Amino acid sequence: MTSQRTLNRLFVLHSWAGIVTGLLLFIVCFSGAVVVFKNEIDLWANPSLAQLPRSEQPASLDVVLAQLQARYPGATVETIALPDAINPSYFAFVRERGAPAHTRTKVALRSDTGAVVGPVDSQLGQYLRMLHVFLFFGPRWIVGFLGAAMLVLIITGIVIHRKILAELFTQRWGRSFRVVMSDLHKSAGIWGLGFHILIATTGAWMGLAPLFEQGYKYTTSPAGVTTPKLSRKAEAAEPAPMQSLDALYATAQQAVPGLEARYVSLRRWGTGTAEAGFTGNLRGHLASTARVDINAATGVPQKVHDPRTAGFWSLVNGLMEPLHFGDFGGLALKWLYFLLGMTPAFLSISGTLIWLDARQQRRRDAGAVQGTSANGVTAAG
Repeated sequence: MTSQRTLNRLFVLHSWAGIVTGLLLFIVCFSGAVVVFKNEIDLWANPSLAQLPRSEQPASLDVVLAQLQARYPGATVETIALPDAINPSYFAFVRERGAPAHTRTKVALRSDTGAVVGPVDSQLGQYLRMLHVFLFFGPRWIVGFLGAAMLVLIITGIVIHRKILAELFTQRWGRSFRVVMSDLHKSAGIWGLGFHILIATTGAWMGLAPLFEQGYKYTTSPAGVTTPKLSRKAEAAEPAPMQSLDALYATAQQAVPGLEARYVSLRRWGTGTAEAGFTGNLRGHLASTARVDINAATGVPQKVHDPRTAGFWSLVNGLMEPLHFGDFGGLALKWLYFLLGMTPAFLSISGTLIWLDARQQRRRDAGAVQGTSANGVTAAG
């Protein structure tokens, strides 16, 4: 049985954790609820793309790459996104010659012919994802910390409000503002409890796990051992003929059976050290971190990551993103994620309003006590 003193301390921790992180939690949770429709938002913001034909047999990657190189001569093609169940087109990220290092152009291509449509007018969905994952410019561990803070709020809330079943259906509409908001706050938190734990856990994992992994590698690596990097001479290697991009994709699928690439990344293309990276999902599996890196000049795989065979923790890590964003169950699951994802944003607002109202009430009570004391002294005089 939890003592009243412990409950009071947990209540203070719950209140201040919510106040300190409330604004950022609202931003992250609200943007996260909306970003489940990232691809749909991008199509809505670019209506001309939604009208492009969907091909049952999309143009080959070689044709797409050739079309890009013909349209943007001298530019660097960095990434090609393949058509999926929502987007009927190819997309590519191109860095034009002379452009700043952080500037890329997103280009749309027809899926049936591979013909270049042109630059994408709006990337609203991507901006929302950047806001949710990185708060635009911050490192991802900040959002991971907010996920950990959300777990603290959930745990302390469960301990504080022990009569969970009774509070599921408690809503006193005729009472004061603070009572009404408190009932809404508790019932919303309880009804969405399982989803909140899932979102907070996966968000904290994706944000903080890479940080801990880097720290572990740093502390366990022998002193003086550094990861070899390509020299400037290697970066500027002599031109070399490239293997067919479609043949490289077939090699990747042989290395990781069931690989359904979503993105193809090209590095140092056209040189002897060129690499093609194929990243995507696994057919019939929830994990989404399968990746194969292949030397594009020789066609030999250099790095293969199959979460099904890379160990338990690698498999867990591969499940985090689909579980967090709900992009594996179609439109119905996205709407469910959206509705439940709005409740943490409401909880951050309602918790702040409850705290502010309680603080204002304490000030009024303190003023009333001081006024009573002053009146008593005057009467005695």
